[in-house]
Amino acid sequence: MAAFLFKLGRFSFRRRWYVALAWTGLLVLAGMLAARAPAAPPTDFSIPGTEAQRAYDRLDEHFPGQNAEGATARVVFKATGGKVTAPDVKRAVEEAVRELGNAPQVGQVTDPFRTRSVSADGSTAYAQVSYQVSSSRMADASRTALQDTVEQSRSSKLTVEVGGNALKASKQSHSSEAVGIAVAAVVLVLTFGSLLAAGMPLLTALLGVGIGTCVIRALADPLGLGSTTSVLATMLGLAVGIDYALFVVSRYRGELAKGRSGAEAAGRALGTAGSAVVFAGLTVVIALAGLAVVNIPLLTQMGLAAAGTVVLAVLIALTLIPALLGIAGRRVRPARARRGIPADGTPADGAPLKSKLAARWARFVTRRPLAVLLTGVAALSVVAIPAASLQLGLPDDGSQPASTTQRRAYDLLSEGFGPGFNGPLLVVVEAGKGGSAQSAARSTATRIRKLDNVTTVTPPRVNGSGDTAVLTVVPATAPSSQETTALVHALRDPGLEAGSGARVLVSGTTAMNIDVSQKLDDALLPYLALVVGLAFLLLIAVFRSLLVPLKAALGFLLSIAGALGAVVAVFQWGWLGSLLGVSQPGPVMSMMPIFMVGVVFGLAMDYEVFLVTRMREEYVHGRSPLHAVTSGFEHGARVVTAAAIIMIAVFSGFMGSNEQMVKTIGFGLAFAVFLDAFVVRMTLVPAALVLLGNRAWWLPGWLDRFVPDIDVEGEKLRTETDGSEPATPQGTMHRVTDKAGQTS
Repeated sequence: MAAFLFKLGRFSFRRRWYVALAWTGLLVLAGMLAARAPAAPPTDFSIPGTEAQRAYDRLDEHFPGQNAEGATARVVFKATGGKVTAPDVKRAVEEAVRELGNAPQVGQVTDPFRTRSVSADGSTAYAQVSYQVSSSRMADASRTALQDTVEQSRSSKLTVEVGGNALKASKQSHSSEAVGIAVAAVVLVLTFGSLLAAGMPLLTALLGVGIGTCVIRALADPLGLGSTTSVLATMLGLAVGIDYALFVVSRYRGELAKGRSGAEAAGRALGTAGSAVVFAGLTVVIALAGLAVVNIPLLTQMGLAAAGTVVLAVLIALTLIPALLGIAGRRVRPARARRGIPADGTPADGAPLKSKLAARWARFVTRRPLAVLLTGVAALSVVAIPAASLQLGLPDDGSQPASTTQRRAYDLLSEGFGPGFNGPLLVVVEAGKGGSAQSAARSTATRIRKLDNVTTVTPPRVNGSGDTAVLTVVPATAPSSQETTALVHALRDPGLEAGSGARVLVSGTTAMNIDVSQKLDDALLPYLALVVGLAFLLLIAVFRSLLVPLKAALGFLLSIAGALGAVVAVFQWGWLGSLLGVSQPGPVMSMMPIFMVGVVFGLAMDYEVFLVTRMREEYVHGRSPLHAVTSGFEHGARVVTAAAIIMIAVFSGFMGSNEQMVKTIGFGLAFAVFLDAFVVRMTLVPAALVLLGNRAWWLPGWLDRFVPDIDVEGEKLRTETDGSEPATPQGTMHRVTDKAGQTS
């Protein structure tokens, strides 16, 4: 691996203009394809294999001609200090309904006074607007007409708000993302001491994200990729793209500082840091692609799209970065080095080889490794406590900011019709052989009315063939409450079908939330086994050790538990919610835990590979275990710290989104990276390695014969290019240690 990457680095450096032109051409081609591609389809929240999804499929099958994918809007009217049935208020509502019906692309509008969609106290009413096209294909004129009608209908006597998916989701503010990128730029400048060197990781990361998002857009229509598919790809592409380039550029500057030529320095940078980039990228790709085992199309799409963007980031770091380094020449060196001013110590990555702060921290950790290890584990365990109270759900208009009309409409409906009105349950009744759906549905409705927590059961709606009927059940409690969940389970009780010979299926948003949560719970352990298992095997090959990969996996579990605890405290309990823009605490998005597991595992292994490979490099070159840990930490801590701060800044930028899903993911990933980089990798890892000593690098002899020698630390490269003998550490990689800790 090291020898191949060494040759690739020299080739890209020497053929720099061809390589740069190839990547530029790829960006232009991807942009042209994206510009000509149709709009992405609406996000598919289908959950194969669940009862809620089977019920939706039955509705599509037995009620043809109804556009289930059509956009909808629910316009809510609230009389101020009176009733909507008052003559002047009623006229205003009826005029608004007529205007809504005349808008473009509208298929149907319900009159609240004819459909009896008026609250019991007469203060609130609503009209349902159904469109002939999906939300993603609505014309701007249709949305403008809806918003204008709502605005013109408002008066001192009438409050009008609108919810539903017909309105565009409020656009995400990119200012916070720009702040994240600006922080990354400042960190890079401080790390490198050179604007040119700092600009390369930013430029190449943006290039990779640009190509990735353009390809996703171009493939959206033929592959059915939802409109949210590129969210994770953008987030991760920026973060890992900057980090991977940072490690290669840093190592290149270190090689230049040793007096090597540009081509030689580029080759050695790729042969060492490039190897770590490859295997760090592989762990991220494994974690993201593994999301497919959950069998939720949205997760699969987002995971594979993000995995593709990570692959692009790795390829750019291995080819375009050496090319740009060749174009920049020695101007990429820090100003002090260009002026011939020597740095103290042996220079590397544009600064003293050993960071003084890192050296002091390493001495502190290695002086009291057991106390540091126990304190760190205890602290992470305390942070993880809220995770035991995790509640899951899918976002709806109730999770929108309080300033939006969607949220205000949601609250008005809850006040006027009860908290369960925003989460009605659809009950599909299929008649038995030779039976009548009408009679079966009436019998089922009678049983449902006797259940606890039921406010309303609508009369059955029967299809043309008379074999299927639909009931709407309105709970008395909010969609996310435990009482509503218990009602869904009661509706699915086989006893509800007894005697009727009918088949009853329950669906609706609330039922879908419950099914999603259950499906994710069932998939979590198999997913963890697959991802952690494959990465464990990969890390055995990288480190030629059993205990180092095991320690890496255990550290990841601590990081993910702590991050989930913080997510629950902020988004579910509301701690510091006002500071972080959480207007309505509530259940955490159902997909968040498994999503975070996949992404954070890949990122955690990034820092493990980058930091510990440098320690192993020192160990292979003959250092004692203690000196290998401290020296490797002093060499790599500064760059790993910069990479972590950059990643935290990029992820934190997505917290400015008005989308609850994006905000939660941004906060969770930023906090998880903080815990994993600074608590686990920078504190617990060196403490654990010091306690393990030689045993940390032990590999059984029988396994040593089967594990490929991929030479991540570049030892073979060193002997081939320098002509020196291989370094001999204090013993072999599969030494035997007696009870006293002495090597034999």
